[in-house]
Amino acid sequence: MSLAARARTLLRQGIPAALVRVGTVKGSAPREEGAAMLVTADGIAGSIGGGTLEWKAMAEAQRLLRAGGARSVMRYALGPDLGQCCGGNVEIITEVLTNALLAELEAEGQRGRRLYLFGAGHVGRALVLVLAQTNFDIVWCDPRPNAFPGAVPGNVTLRGDDDPPAILAEAPPGSLVLIMSHSHALDLAVTDASLRNPNIAETGLIGSASKRARFERRLRDTGIPADRISALICPIGIGGIRSKRPEAIAISTAAQLIALDERLASGAASDPMIHQPGRAAS
Repeated sequence: MSLAARARTLLRQGIPAALVRVGTVKGSAPREEGAAMLVTADGIAGSIGGGTLEWKAMAEAQRLLRAGGARSVMRYALGPDLGQCCGGNVEIITEVLTNALLAELEAEGQRGRRLYLFGAGHVGRALVLVLAQTNFDIVWCDPRPNAFPGAVPGNVTLRGDDDPPAILAEAPPGSLVLIMSHSHALDLAVTDASLRNPNIAETGLIGSASKRARFERRLRDTGIPADRISALICPIGIGGIRSKRPEAIAISTAAQLIALDERLASGAASDPMIHQPGRAAS
């Protein structure tokens, strides 16, 4: 459940809560500006970095709730004040949760980069759960009847279209595509459509080096430009993880997706380490 969804639930249930956010940061700090957590009398949801800073922030939020206050701003020098090795200076903004504050939180938590995920098998299901707390806007595609689980995270849209490759025609610029369907023929068709679409920033395909070699030959035969074929990420996942368990592949692939998203957001050149093949086979 996202922080905004938790906040909405707390307001609906009438449970007093405070929203704690990291304001201005100077130097090194555990979390970036805008990191947030919710605090009630019983505990927290989310994190602003852990350690003494988070403990102090939680105590201040609970004090504010008990006192009937509305807002407080605290500033900490992490080294001198809290004994944390980060050494930076952090502003912590604490506000009692209201409907207006919830609206702000929902606006800040708008969905991020579009990710088209093809395939609702074991790896696909594990990956969706790993990405549930990110802001990827996931379009999960599988044409098989009853392929999807009964419940999915809030950042997931289900698509059971009979023509999965056609879904990519609606992709916004900067989209990511990850292909792990039940069928190698469907994998090839989606890969072909993805590599032809200029709005797709990166295409990942689950499989071994031998699967990649077969796909490369077929993609060349269909006229896909060589530079687009060479940019295909296959195998998927970060290097150094040998396990083929679905959850291990999902964690490895999620790390790669986050790195791709950050690299694209920064406008930086392609990082070869992000494309380092993992061991996800199919």
